[in-house]
Amino acid sequence: MKHYEVEILDAKTKDKLCFLDKVEPNATIGEIKSMFHKSHPQWYPARQSIRLDPKGKSLKDEDVLQHLPVGTTATFYFRDLGAQISWVTVFLTEYTGPLVIYLMFYFRVPFIYAPKYDFTTSKHWVVHLACMCHSFHYMKRLLETLFVHRFSHGTMPLRNIFKNCTYYWGFAAWMAYYINHPLYTPPIYGEQQIRLALIIFLFCQIGNFSIHIALRNLRPPGSKTRKIPYPTKNPFTWIFLLVSCPNYTYELGSWLGFTVMTQCLPVAFFTMVGFIQMTVWAKGKHRSYLKEFRDYPPLRSPILPFVL
Repeated sequence: MKHYEVEILDAKTKDKLCFLDKVEPNATIGEIKSMFHKSHPQWYPARQSIRLDPKGKSLKDEDVLQHLPVGTTATFYFRDLGAQISWVTVFLTEYTGPLVIYLMFYFRVPFIYAPKYDFTTSKHWVVHLACMCHSFHYMKRLLETLFVHRFSHGTMPLRNIFKNCTYYWGFAAWMAYYINHPLYTPPIYGEQQIRLALIIFLFCQIGNFSIHIALRNLRPPGSKTRKIPYPTKNPFTWIFLLVSCPNYTYELGSWLGFTVMTQCLPVAFFTMVGFIQMTVWAKGKHRSYLKEFRDYPPLRSPILPFVL
């Protein structure tokens, strides 16, 4: 069995960082990262991007050396991805913030509104309902992070957590300030508007959860297997017939319901910004599905059936 010689160069300077002798042909990129880590402890595997070309895409950890377009002396290029943090930690931090921040405004803790309103409660039942819905949404997200989601990538750059938390925490504070404000006025169409919005919100929350369960069941524990998601016996998953990322479709529906329920401009703005971002993610995933699976259902749109 022939062995490989592997040299790893810096993607920017082209300086040689590491030379590995007698590497097994069935060694994976993940294993090569571990070998590289032994000679450079400051760059743990999750922090490494190993490429065939200095400006190319990162190779996957599961890629096998002998299946790559390299000779018996393989040259790879290394790029430092920066400090990494687990996705679970990121999501728990992102979602705990809005939950706590919103409740601070709901209970009107001191220094938010005028002192006479400290620890008072709103006279409008929609304000209490909105708090329950907002809290339910983020508690659901926290529980899904801990018990439902299976991540294809274990980590993300540490710097992203500050950007993400600014987005989620900032919007939560902005929305909560107005919804829980002593001068807040209920929706113009009263109970009918609120009840309709609540139905939309709860329907989409159940739908979103159903999609997350369906996606989880596609990937066995500890696996990075990718499959085409299809509808299951659960009616909430039948939207897979028309949409590639129905979890985003239901997420949008939830926030539209919350917007109608509260009739609050900051909530509408948050919904719009979230829709734009989710559309970008959905289009990217849709393109990935089309590229990876030749038999991918042609009727599907990224996020909105027949529209977008």
